[in-house]
Parts: sequence; C-alpha cells; structure tokens
Amino acid sequence: MPIPFTACPGLFYSTPAQDGLLYRLRIPGGIINYQQFQAIADIADNYGSGYIDITNRANIQIREIKQGINIEVLQQLQKLGLASTNANVDNIRNIMTSPTAGIDTAELIDTRPLLKAWEEYITTHSHLSELSAKFSVCFDGRGKVSVTDRPNDIILAAESINGNVYLRLYLSYGEKGEPVKDTGIVFKPVETITVLAALAETYLKHIDTKNRRKLRLREIINNITIEQYLHQAYNWRLERCLRHADANAATQTKSAFADSHKINGLQPAKANYACVAATSSRQAHIGIHPQRQTGLYYIGIVLPLGRLETWQIRGLANIAKRYGDDNIRLTPWQNLLLTDIPQNQISEVEQEITNLGLNSSLSNIKSFLVACSGKRGCAAAATETKDDALNLAKHLENLMILDSPVNIHFSGCSKSCAQHTQADITLLGVTSETAKETFPGYQVYVFDHLLYEYVTVAKIPTLIQQILELYQKQRLSLHESFKQFIARYRHQLN
Repeated sequence: MPIPFTACPGLFYSTPAQDGLLYRLRIPGGIINYQQFQAIADIADNYGSGYIDITNRANIQIREIKQGINIEVLQQLQKLGLASTNANVDNIRNIMTSPTAGIDTAELIDTRPLLKAWEEYITTHSHLSELSAKFSVCFDGRGKVSVTDRPNDIILAAESINGNVYLRLYLSYGEKGEPVKDTGIVFKPVETITVLAALAETYLKHIDTKNRRKLRLREIINNITIEQYLHQAYNWRLERCLRHADANAATQTKSAFADSHKINGLQPAKANYACVAATSSRQAHIGIHPQRQTGLYYIGIVLPLGRLETWQIRGLANIAKRYGDDNIRLTPWQNLLLTDIPQNQISEVEQEITNLGLNSSLSNIKSFLVACSGKRGCAAAATETKDDALNLAKHLENLMILDSPVNIHFSGCSKSCAQHTQADITLLGVTSETAKETFPGYQVYVFDHLLYEYVTVAKIPTLIQQILELYQKQRLSLHESFKQFIARYRHQLN
C-alpha cells in the first residue's frame, strides 16, 4: 500500500533501529481497552522482546522486532480499533488530550468526543496524509490534569465566557521551543472540526508535498506571519468547509478568523490568556483521586520510563476488566491510569498493582523521569537515555526522597521527542570526541538556562543529587516550587 515517506515509525510501516524494527501504535487520547491491550501483549511476545514502551504522546512503541508484522495481524488490529482504517494517515502524530478527560472533577468540557471527531475526519480525508508527521493537535478541558504545556502545533483549550464553554485557539510559532501562543480566537465546540480543517488545509497550501522534509507549522507561520495565516485559513478553505454548516455558526467563525484579536459579539478574555499547565498536573494524575462520577476513583500508576513487560500488560488489563471500566488510559508522562474503581475496592486494586511490581506513589522518583528511546532505538540519539535515567533513579532512591515535583527529562538529541523544553531539568545527549574515542555525555539545562556544556554520563547522578539537595535545603518552604527556587538562586548553580 502507498504510504507517505516519514522518518517517524507507524504501524503499517516500520522504522529500523539499532535493536531491531520499531513499530508505533497511535492511540488517540491514550485510551485503550482490555481486548486491545491483550492484543498488544501478544504482538510484543510473538514479534518483539516481550515489552512495550509508552511514549510522551501516549503512543505505544513495540521494539526489537526482528521481522515485519504479518499483514493479517495488522488487519486484525484494525478490526479491534487499534489501527486506523486508513493506513495512509498512520503517519500523523497522535492526537492528545488530558488522560482524565470525562472524569476530571474540575474540567469545563469532556474533550473525548472532539478528539474522536477529529480522528474520524483525518481518517476519511486521505489527502491529510500529506501533513507533516509532526503536525500535532491537543485538546484540553481545563481540568486538574492539564496538557496545555505539552508541545503541540495546535492547542484548543476550554474556557468559560459568560457561563458558556468555548475553545480558545493556540498556535505554535516563533522560535523553536517557545510555548504555543494565544491567537485571541475562541469558538464553540461544535465548530471544532471546521476550524481544524481550515488550519490543516492552509498548512497544506504552503508545503511541497514531494519534499521528504516537510516544514513544521511553526515555520510556515513564521514565513507568512500569524495574521496572514489566520486570514488565509478563512479565505482559502474555511468558507468551503462551512457550505453545509449552520449559517449562524459560519458567521461567527468567519468573524473570528477575519480578526485574530477581536471576536465580534463574544467578548472573550484578553489574548494573553496563559496557556501553561499548573505544575501540579503530574502530581494530580499519580496516586488515588476521586472522579466526577460519585463513588468512583482513578489510580495513576508509575511506570519506570514508560516500559511495561507483557505479563504486566496482561495483569493491568485484567485489573481494568475486573474492577474498573475495562479501559486503561496512557498519559503523556509515560504513566497510566486505571479508572472507575469503586471506593470499597481500592485496597484490593492497590495490592494487585503491587503484585505486578508497580506502584502509585508520588514519592517514586521514576514518576518525575521522562526519557526518549535513546541510542539503541534511534539513530539521532547520542546517549542511552533510558539506561542513564534508570541509573539516576537507582542512585537517588538510596539517598533522598523527592517530596516536591522536579521533572527531569533525558533527551538523546536536540529533537523534541523527550519534550525537553518542558522540563525543570533537561539532560541533552551530546558527545565529546578525541582522536581515538567518542565519549557520550549530557548538556545540563535548568529550565532555559544552560548550566553545563558537557557532563560525562558517570557524573550525572551525583550532579543531579547536588542540585536537588540544594533545592530541598534552601527553599523557603515545602510550597516553594523548583521553578520559584531557581528564580531566586540561579546564580548559585554555576
């Protein structure tokens, strides 16, 4: 079957890595059921090495595959709803939303129907396979567990205006690594697909579809300005998309795109509305938490750098079926949730989780670690990120308790796979070369500040320990975040 060229892995085509072939399963919203999870375990056992990796887009990667997966197996996955019915759009990035969508006690809107509608739109419009493999869309219901700080090209975040819920549009442009920016546009949830279709079609008008390296949305907007992009989104495509839409909706959407800083009749909040998730988002999804459904709870489970062995997969699937709603929710922090657990069965579920060698403790250092595939799984990586992250965890577990969240990301290269621009501490893989040998190491960043140009792999655990101990000893109180502390003490870190 004709598949668009992309360097990113998919399910209908594999990507070679040092440790074998790599397949990626797109899981829109990260929600997967018992039967699907069991099928994934079967593939990992029959074709791979008995484990999977959950990524920071809530995808699933199956690694160390020595021969391609049989086409009949792929077709069976399609029947299970694990693979798109249109293989041509398999290259598009996973659609992201909060892992607590629909159960979050504070959310303004359940974003799952919006996510499903956009996935269906992509599937039925094959020409969208020409989108960049990194073209990414995120929905956020503004609940306790926010994903608005996750790197995405487009973020639609819920907002309450005069008692009604709208979606505010954020787009990625400016310098690489900058957070998305508020366009000043809000619209009704029912207009979501119309708006996203217009943004996607406008993007396609500005790329060379024959070029293997397609420009990012950020680059397109930088080239033509945000005002022109929004103007063209309406003039070129949006009107056509609205032919069969409600006339009133068309008028409102037209006014939004005609003036990106003024929306007639809606009077939204100012355009500088912050699109930054609370630092407690990671805390809010680990552990035991009440759902908006009375008497039910979700449990956020820590996965060591997103890795699960197949016996653990089957065990978690059984727990979800026996005690919960049959679903497992993957998170962009490489962890997962079990949902709809009755209050009187929480202790039993906790014991079953422990029996699987896992836990839901927020004090687990691994809950704050994120790592990309690393050198064995990616040709671009300079370091073995997962091994180095686990070594750091073992070192810190024996010496200290991390009682406040400090997010540490290991990235094997300067790409955004490990979302290193969003971390409190970033370890960016680099190499130091001599005439005879190459030595892997890391650049060390604290937020946007380069602390060390090169630190050997062996010295990383002790260095991170020193940074964390400085924070714990000299913070003003337990409530002072790592970011607030760094703002006061940055001069002492060098």
